[in-house]
Amino acid sequence: MLNLSLVKHALMAAALMLPACFANAHQYTAGALEIAHPWSQELPPNAPTVAAYFIIKNTGDTADRLLSADTPIAEKAEIHEHVMQGDLMKMQRVPTVDVPAGGTVTFAPMAYHVMLFNLKDRSLLQDGKRFPLTLHFEKAGAVQVDVNVQKQAPGASKETSHAH
Repeated sequence: MLNLSLVKHALMAAALMLPACFANAHQYTAGALEIAHPWSQELPPNAPTVAAYFIIKNTGDTADRLLSADTPIAEKAEIHEHVMQGDLMKMQRVPTVDVPAGGTVTFAPMAYHVMLFNLKDRSLLQDGKRFPLTLHFEKAGAVQVDVNVQKQAPGASKETSHAH
């Protein structure tokens, strides 16, 4: 027999924990594109670059393309991907990233990512801080997101391959 008092307490505890689960989650919409949980990992003080990650979902029936990115905290931002060349995993710059109609593209460690070079403002690269990043799409236009800096990768972005 089900103990209703126990179920009631379990539901209350779960409800109280929901805000904590979504405290770092944030999503942006531009036309048919949804950009979910932009994040970056906290940097050691002398790291020369940082990467930004996010997930782009295209809910429309027309493809779009990520053309570039920029941020005021770095002199330069480039779209990169990791690829296997022989037995070596290498990072290389890509000119654009296609976002297929009805598809999802994951920017994650060891996959697509936005590399930020010549960092100007390291004060925003500490756990719990955020910095602005503008993503430039062919059809959706410029979309500014806030990148959440955190000590570890979020559980949802631990994929290591492109999700198309």
